[in-house]
Amino acid sequence: MSDIIIHSIITLGAMGGAAAIILFLVATKFNVVEDPRIDLVEEELPAANCGGCGLPGCRAFAEALVKADDISGLKCPVSSSEAMTKISVILGKEIPEPEPLVAVVRCAGTPVSRPRKNIYDGAPRCSVASALYSGESDCPHGCLGLGDCVEVCRFDAIYMNPETGLPEVIDELCTACNACVTECPRSIIELRKKNKKDRKIYVACINEEKGGVARKSCKVACIGCGKCLKACKFDAITLENNLAYIDPVKCKLCRKCAPECPTDAILEINFPVRKEKAEAQAQD
Repeated sequence: MSDIIIHSIITLGAMGGAAAIILFLVATKFNVVEDPRIDLVEEELPAANCGGCGLPGCRAFAEALVKADDISGLKCPVSSSEAMTKISVILGKEIPEPEPLVAVVRCAGTPVSRPRKNIYDGAPRCSVASALYSGESDCPHGCLGLGDCVEVCRFDAIYMNPETGLPEVIDELCTACNACVTECPRSIIELRKKNKKDRKIYVACINEEKGGVARKSCKVACIGCGKCLKACKFDAITLENNLAYIDPVKCKLCRKCAPECPTDAILEINFPVRKEKAEAQAQD
């Protein structure tokens, strides 16, 4: 009986030793040596894992930075310039300073200008409501107001204004991570160039319906009249599919276009109040 036990032990020991040798050889052959710089780069990243860089997380972004020969197209909207400078030193590669961007909500359809015609009684998600019907107003392109963009923002940079029923972006907190842009089923939110003093001029409408139809749906809709186009001296405005669009790169913030808009579809944010408007307010 003891001989059988000893034989079994020797056999199992031999099999275990052979398996260990095989595993060692396989591990040696297929061993992947990871660049230690990946850990160093990841330590400098914000660990937000927001996906703003277009990759699944900060680890993936760090790997892409280390492996890429040209990193000019790789950008982390959340990282500070100091962090990116440290990363450039670690990698020995020049990282261009990214142009600051900020999210902008291109809809101004408040209940006053875009009256509600029905009440949505379904799942409180813009993605669901957009798939089921056109919305509570006559505008099939306006904001649905259910706050999907607010839920996906990890930086508390966007909130729903209870008075307007529209999302509003806090420029100081916005990191341009693009999460709200991709989440909006109506493609109302976009990233635009961030100017000094957070000033911006843009067409707050994406309705491509003809002028009369668009205006019937919303009082502040763009009607594609082209008056703003004629007023711009910098070729910053284009008119396509009955809708005007202001290029944030070409726009010089001259403010010539906004007074020409008959529906007030062009918004001027963080500018001094125009003289004529200030006088009108004083008279009221």
